[in-house]
Amino acid sequence: MELEKLTVEKIIDGIKNNEFTSEEIVRSYLNKIKEKDDEINAFLTICEEEAIREAKIIDQKIASGESVGKLAGVPIAIKDNICTDGIKTTCASKMLQDFVPPYDATVIKKLKAEGAIIIGKLNMDEFAMGSSTENSAFKITKNPHDLERVPGGSSGGSAASVGANLVPISLGSDTGGSIRQPAAFCGVVGLKPTYGLVSRFGLIAFGSSLDQIGPLSKTVRDSAITLQVIAGSDELDNTSSKKIVDTDYLTEIEAGVKGMKIGIPKQFFGEGLDSEIDAAVKNSIEKLKELGAEISEMSLPITEEGLSAYYIISSAEASSNLARFDGIRYGYRTKEYADVYELMEKSRTEAFGAEVKRRIMLGTYALSSGYYDAYYNRALKLKKKIKEQFKKAFEEYDIIISPVSPVLPFKLYEKKNDPLEMYLADIYTVNINLAGIPGISVPCATSRTGLSIGVQLLGPHFGEKKIFKAARALEKALCE
Repeated sequence: MELEKLTVEKIIDGIKNNEFTSEEIVRSYLNKIKEKDDEINAFLTICEEEAIREAKIIDQKIASGESVGKLAGVPIAIKDNICTDGIKTTCASKMLQDFVPPYDATVIKKLKAEGAIIIGKLNMDEFAMGSSTENSAFKITKNPHDLERVPGGSSGGSAASVGANLVPISLGSDTGGSIRQPAAFCGVVGLKPTYGLVSRFGLIAFGSSLDQIGPLSKTVRDSAITLQVIAGSDELDNTSSKKIVDTDYLTEIEAGVKGMKIGIPKQFFGEGLDSEIDAAVKNSIEKLKELGAEISEMSLPITEEGLSAYYIISSAEASSNLARFDGIRYGYRTKEYADVYELMEKSRTEAFGAEVKRRIMLGTYALSSGYYDAYYNRALKLKKKIKEQFKKAFEEYDIIISPVSPVLPFKLYEKKNDPLEMYLADIYTVNINLAGIPGISVPCATSRTGLSIGVQLLGPHFGEKKIFKAARALEKALCE
């Protein structure tokens, strides 16, 4: 049995039924990482000793008849912008290259409480700024299905690790598509939950009003299992929703889509969409129609301007959030400086990469006197209108379906020096973060050259149950 190809569900059942031990599972994945990660570069840190120790503890508990958590013995890898007590957390930046947090993020506490085993930390675009995982200060992650292409970003390490069977599930963060786009590129399931459903405490912020932690997995059911564990309000996060939400995402997940109303936004199928992606998404739409869903075209007109609003808001928030990294309190500090001003200037110049500097400058400009109203304030007004437009659309439709990316996984270095072209790769995902709604990327096809294609299913606020049902129905139909 190839243990590293098992789903989370099968790992949980296998451990409980004594088909294999947690230690065997963990060692199997560690061996796979040693065998393959040198070519993929998904991991920044591997927690070998700690993972084996935790696995042995879980095996002892099971052997002695003690109760264990919902994810007991399941290895999980974590994007390197989520704080882990005693494990280096770098945001793939020279600025935090030696930072070891003294605490766990809330999602990490919840995973550990249910017996999940942290097996390592994953590469990403520096401070989550990018769409290709080429902006890391330490290494470039590659697409597991074609090593000459990018895995997407910024959660490229999270997607590549699952796509290459180096780990059964991972956590990423999504600010404007950073879970869904790499999931589509690497052929895995990627969920961006409703803003506020999952605590952001311990997530090193890029855009505080947009960031959301979510799982990347092999199957839709595995995604639902993980979300059940990490969802819920948190008093340590003042953006965490206080709304009481039923997080039993598995009970109705096999209910199907019969009678479900699904909208197709015509703005998401226009010029610039790759013909193979267009055909694959339309095939998915036909599958849902065959399963009994009611499909009709709809319009989301102002979402065409969403990309501009997203980059103004996210860059402004990045400028503010990254101001704390000044070489004085913590993080990288330059070795030679004449005064405190030179200390801050040289520390930030030497430690931040090109993309981070670009967004800090863009954000600072948008927030500066004389430009705040012209750019940032107008972007906030558009964000509010986009949110209202989606809310109105979901009064008529249960689900909205669209492509994830307008392009197939592109070659390494192909877009790295053209920021505008790179930003356009997020055109179908950023509006979902502006609106704060949930979205899931599900693998739906492969291109003629074997590249993965994903389809995006969107739901209303706290509509994760709906998108899981639709995603699961589609997943089964596409596998038949």
